Amino acid sequence: MEEIRDEYLRFIQIEKGLSNNTIAAYRRDLNHYLNYLAEHKVANLNFVDRQMIQEWFGFLHDEGRSAKTIARFTSTIRSFHQFALRENYTSHDPTVLIETPKYDRKLPDVLSISEVEQLLMAPDESKVNGYRDKTMLELLYATGIRVSELINIEVEDINLMMGFVKVFGKGSKERIVPLGETVIDCLTHYIQNIRPQLLKHTVTHVLFLNLHGKPLSRQGVWKMIKQTGVKAGIMKRLTPHTLRHSFATHLLENGADLRAVQDMLGHSDISTTQLYTHITKNQIRKIYQDYHPRA
Repeated sequence: MEEIRDEYLRFIQIEKGLSNNTIAAYRRDLNHYLNYLAEHKVANLNFVDRQMIQEWFGFLHDEGRSAKTIARFTSTIRSFHQFALRENYTSHDPTVLIETPKYDRKLPDVLSISEVEQLLMAPDESKVNGYRDKTMLELLYATGIRVSELINIEVEDINLMMGFVKVFGKGSKERIVPLGETVIDCLTHYIQNIRPQLLKHTVTHVLFLNLHGKPLSRQGVWKMIKQTGVKAGIMKRLTPHTLRHSFATHLLENGADLRAVQDMLGHSDISTTQLYTHITKNQIRKIYQDYHPRA
């Protein structure tokens, strides 16, 4: 069944143009599923039935997996079995009558504007890596790009004169995101004065480098964000997406058009962007006072 898995992963990478990170996530999901089948002595997809898959869902639940994660697993194995049937690796699709578990979408953690300012001021700009970190944080908040997109930006993707950055998002989709004056100033100094010190003798076009002159990893950026948050005294839980969430929320709170924010974030579905349209208590009170006849 591992051969079918590998064939399926090759197919979706070519067919959908998925990133290596997304393919790795599909592989992890399928490995979990196939390992479960192997433990239950199932060596052929023809022997998988609906009840077996339902029992696997129960196993995932017992492992403490969230409904959202189980929904993702469901989508993965449904696509996998459809592929297997279409390519004649199996005679039936046991996922036909399987329903995707419903889950509530939680509001993302968002920093206040003052907390963002605390975070952006925390790096030690007198140090090479400190100024690099400052520039990355400024760019994340100024553009709302994902960390996976940040680490793949090349110097040629930045247009300081025109004020935009070219980003390649999920499915290798290209989008152009505008840059503000503050982040342009940071990038200018970083590219001209800081990056050459990090580059050493390495030959790479990647914009952000570690102290060894190599491209930064996602894990490295995540660690930096967390450590900078602690240094800034921010009590909220920081994740790689925190600045992305804050970028979108602050734009919408200040009256930005939802479709424009969708384009900047690279969302294919506007319902994903609508998650950021939650309204603060102060805004609700103001709306009530302004419009209710007995306020």
